[in-house]
Amino acid sequence: MEPVIVAIFLVGIYMAWNMGANDVANSVSTSVGSRAITLRQALIIVLVLIPVGAIFFGKGVTRTIGKGIVSIDSIQDPNIVVAGALAALLSAGLWLTIATWRGLPVSTTHSIVGAMLGFGLAMGGTSEIQWGVMQKIVLSWIISPFLGAAVAFLGYTIMVRHILLKRGADMWKMEKVFGYLQVFSAMYVAFAFGSNDVANAIGPVYMLLSATANGEPNMLLLLAIGAGGIVLGAATWGYKVIDTVGKRVTEINPTRGFTAEFAGASIILVNSYFGLPISTTHTVVGSIIGVGLARGIKALNLAIIYRIIGSWLITVPMAAIFSMIFFKILRGLII
Repeated sequence: MEPVIVAIFLVGIYMAWNMGANDVANSVSTSVGSRAITLRQALIIVLVLIPVGAIFFGKGVTRTIGKGIVSIDSIQDPNIVVAGALAALLSAGLWLTIATWRGLPVSTTHSIVGAMLGFGLAMGGTSEIQWGVMQKIVLSWIISPFLGAAVAFLGYTIMVRHILLKRGADMWKMEKVFGYLQVFSAMYVAFAFGSNDVANAIGPVYMLLSATANGEPNMLLLLAIGAGGIVLGAATWGYKVIDTVGKRVTEINPTRGFTAEFAGASIILVNSYFGLPISTTHTVVGSIIGVGLARGIKALNLAIIYRIIGSWLITVPMAAIFSMIFFKILRGLII
């Protein structure tokens, strides 16, 4: 195997590790925050369900990330694709490392899309970007947190206020029941995460192999490698973001955690089916805010929410800037 191929795989694993440390926290944070499961149990769920979700639903999003943003088919020199793929993965991974260090749940989807955007702009300007695809991606980013909040708000309100309380349910017993149900909702959201976000790590790898190898890359192998890196990141550094999302946005109990997870996972899975790289962070945090709003605005930690939103807004430009810098450096070294 050529050294450059080895390098792109290593950088892809670095990106996947960062995703596990940051974004995978969203798939287990509410279950850990409500104490329905322990962190160790959450990691076992992640280990099993993320690869399954990636293998069954991850192909469409991987192709969107790998070929849908930058027009690589028109690039004659494969070394440019190599430099671009490396630049995208390095810049997205670096930004995620910084964010995880600060305990901020930024979007890995924003990071890699911003990085691919930066590569395209540095390579040939705006003409190299497929703006129709970008419009669909950005629209999904805008809609997902509001949709997650709305579905979770309505679900929690209907379930607790209009069904359980009206029927005189013993809420202590119901919380215990939902504690068990949250194991399944955690599995559901981990599966959904695998279906969408593994592509953020392996999309640029797929782009590189598509441009330099003969035939279609082995998608299952790529998905398995990406999922493995994600699980490693979650196990070694994921606790920081889990604490922010699962414990500091709003108080989470099993009924709220189950509602937020089920709403978020359903929205993510629908977008994966259509090949859209939706933001898991936006969707899950929006769902958590939704169940918090069901108890009133005072139930939310607005300072943490403002901090999270601020990190979302700067992710795309920061990843794009890093990518443009890395691309210029790598292009000079490789070409």
